[in-house]
Amino acid sequence: MSEKTLHRAVCDYLRLQYPQVMFNSDLAGATKLTMGQAVAMKSLRSNRGFPDLSIYRPKIWIENFETHMYYGLFIELKKKGEKLYKSRTTDAYGNPAFISDHIAEQQDCITRLCNSGYYACFCIGFDESKKVIDWYLDEIKQLNQIDLNEVAHKYF
Repeated sequence: MSEKTLHRAVCDYLRLQYPQVMFNSDLAGATKLTMGQAVAMKSLRSNRGFPDLSIYRPKIWIENFETHMYYGLFIELKKKGEKLYKSRTTDAYGNPAFISDHIAEQQDCITRLCNSGYYACFCIGFDESKKVIDWYLDEIKQLNQIDLNEVAHKYF
């Protein structure tokens, strides 16, 4: 399955299983752009490496009598079999070395999103993507029964 086909499958899954959820899939990374298009796209973003899929839905849960929240979900989609790390190679800090500078940029963006209150990750293949989406949205029916403004006011 190509990355383009993976994007379509994940978007179809979201539309069918979670029709009320707003999302956006950025296929630019899996699309060949002209030099002019690439320059235009770069000028419209704060940095490189943004994840492919954005789900605009908070996840709220209670743990140890405290309310927690993610503001949204971001997934960097990779086709099945794609590798993120070089085998048996580490960086200067002993962490696994990324297979390319582009993957390292994507990880940097994922880290920045996580540090800003979002849940962000890599997903390799449809099954892993579905698993993360279902985990993130598993309480959606319960959340629909709660006034989100009542819970979210604690954060804003």
